[in-house]
Amino acid sequence: MHQEKIQEVIKEVGKVVVGQDRMVNRLLIGLFTNGHILLEGVPGLAKTLTVNTLAKVLHLDFNRIQFTPDLLPADLVGTMIYNQQKADFEVKKGPIFSNLILADEVNRSPAKVQSALLEAMQEKQVTIGETTYQLDRPFLVLATQNPVDQEGTYPLPEAQVDRFMMKVHIDYPSKSDEMEVMRRMANMQFSSEVNAVLSKQDIFDIRDQINAVKMAEPLEHYIIELVFATRFPDKYGLKDEQKYIQFGVSPRASINLNLASKAVAYLDGRDYVLPEDIKEIAEDVLNHRIILNYEAEADGINTRDIVKILMEKVPINKSVTFN
Repeated sequence: MHQEKIQEVIKEVGKVVVGQDRMVNRLLIGLFTNGHILLEGVPGLAKTLTVNTLAKVLHLDFNRIQFTPDLLPADLVGTMIYNQQKADFEVKKGPIFSNLILADEVNRSPAKVQSALLEAMQEKQVTIGETTYQLDRPFLVLATQNPVDQEGTYPLPEAQVDRFMMKVHIDYPSKSDEMEVMRRMANMQFSSEVNAVLSKQDIFDIRDQINAVKMAEPLEHYIIELVFATRFPDKYGLKDEQKYIQFGVSPRASINLNLASKAVAYLDGRDYVLPEDIKEIAEDVLNHRIILNYEAEADGINTRDIVKILMEKVPINKSVTFN
């Protein structure tokens, strides 16, 4: 039953958004595995529109926060205000108190605001004054950032970016997709109305079903091998890549790679994970966790190139010894 509803969700989003099937797939994986998503792409690729449309289809409380250089942490989480009638302070909750948060252009806000957002992501709670408030469930942050026009931006620290389950790179649409986008959006009578399909309980049920997806032990070993290959590349025959990698991925990578590959299998209608599921999602889970040095930047090497080589050179059937 849920598989049919998921297909209906994709169909409803497709009424508004054209040619971003991969982005929609990754957003659903994040939602169903309780993982936050960082979307990166040049302006105009429907990042905000896709998230907004998905929130309507999922029937979730949704808030969009435009991050700007003058934004304050209180603008995000809330603050104490003085009530003159009651002669007392009371809490005014911020927009973070919602199910789905779109942090638009998150790299345009100062470090204090970014830290407040990332703390809420990690702890699922917010402290205002002396009181701690639990955030609603489900709680998912979908952040966007543009790789162009970096003047006046505050890049997210690598250690904090690690809190995102996936960093998804959004590419330009194909010619046929862009033709359809142009025709739709140039029609001033185009309607972006969609129907709500999934409820909160449906989402919780889907999470339980994904949790029951089976992963064979050799595939668990394969995930560990991929993770350790980023930390000790010379031991895996990656001598050329070793000179580019400053730090390998954190343990969050293995956890999220396990969860995400189960979600890929579930969305494909299976209750077991295949090696292809891990390979399909590995780039999005690993690319923002590998920290490269200046030599990689000088040679035009990015983390996606490194992940691609890992997929080619790290075998699935490699024996594993745990110390």
